[in-house]
Amino acid sequence: MRGPIAPPQVPLAASRAEAFADLVQDSVERLERRWPQLADIDFLVLEVPRLEGRPEDVWSDEAVPLGGTISARDGHRARVVVYRRPVEIRTKGRDERAALVHEVVVEQVAELLGLTPETVDPRYGED
Repeated sequence: MRGPIAPPQVPLAASRAEAFADLVQDSVERLERRWPQLADIDFLVLEVPRLEGRPEDVWSDEAVPLGGTISARDGHRARVVVYRRPVEIRTKGRDERAALVHEVVVEQVAELLGLTPETVDPRYGED
């Protein structure tokens, strides 16, 4: 008789979306050590950026956004959004994807806080 392949608390396979969300969460946790105010920001993963108006007026093939910010207003917290599909298309493996996700998170947090990315994470741009 055989037992389970893995303990019940360990998922056998995470979906690509779940794995991507984990990369975003890892990045946020790295930054929260230095910037505790990030606890007041919501971090979201969306599949793709939403188009406003005509696509050719918003972004071109070379400039599809990888992330964005939404300022706090009307009782809603500020939000940082990372777009999964554009990031995945630009990366080949998990390590490269994790580095790009962190870069996007740092850039968006810097925008919300009115700082440079290098101030938010001194190692920004080293990868």
